[in-house]
Amino acid sequence: MIRVLLVDDQPLIRSGFRALLDAEPDVEVVAEAGNGDDGVALARQHHPDIALVDIRMPVTDGIEATRRIAADESLAGVHVVILTNYGLDEYVFHALRAGAAGFLVKDIEPEDFLHAVRVAARGDALLAPSITRRLIDRYVADPPRKPGAALRNLTNREREAVALAARGLSNTEIAARMVISPVTAKTHLNRAMTKLHARDRAQLVIFAYESGLVTPDRT
Repeated sequence: MIRVLLVDDQPLIRSGFRALLDAEPDVEVVAEAGNGDDGVALARQHHPDIALVDIRMPVTDGIEATRRIAADESLAGVHVVILTNYGLDEYVFHALRAGAAGFLVKDIEPEDFLHAVRVAARGDALLAPSITRRLIDRYVADPPRKPGAALRNLTNREREAVALAARGLSNTEIAARMVISPVTAKTHLNRAMTKLHARDRAQLVIFAYESGLVTPDRT
C-alpha cells in the first residue's frame, strides 16, 4: 500500500487528488494539510511514502517544507513530489535542490498522475529527459562548479551510472549501456546516493552537472 500525504492550500485541489488516489486499491491518503508547517508535522506523524506538496502556500511554502522533511533523518523514506501550476520555474529548481524527488503540474492527466505516484513510491525521480535538459540549461550550467573531490568517492562504474542517469536514462537503459543487469545498475546508483548523501535520483542529476561529471548538451 502506497501511503500519501496531500499538502495544498486549496481544498478543491486536495479533494480532487484524494478522490483519484482513494479509488486505487494500492494507494491510501493518510492525511491532508493546508500549509507547509502542518504538512511537515503530519509527515512526522504518519511517515507517508509520498508527500505531494504544493510549491506556493501561505505560512510555509513547499520549498521550506521540502527542506525540513529532507533534513529530518526520521523521514528519510518520505519522497516529496512538488505540485505546481507553473511548470518548470525557479521555484521548482529550488525545491529539487532542497530534496524533492520531482514535480508534477496540477493539470496532469489522471492516469499520468497515478503513474507518477507509483514511480515516486519506488524511489525513482520524476524527471523526464526533456525536463532534465531544461532544468540543467536554465539553472545548473552557469554557476561555478562545486569541487569535484566528492567524485573520488565513487567507483568508475558508479560514476558511469550517475552520468547516464543525469542524461535521463532509466535503470533498464543504463543496464543496457553498461552491459549489466538492471538490479546492478540500481545498486550502483543507490551506492552513489549513499556516498554523496543524495536523497534520490533528482539530487544525483543536479550533482552530476554541478560537479562537472556531465556537461550540458547545447546542440
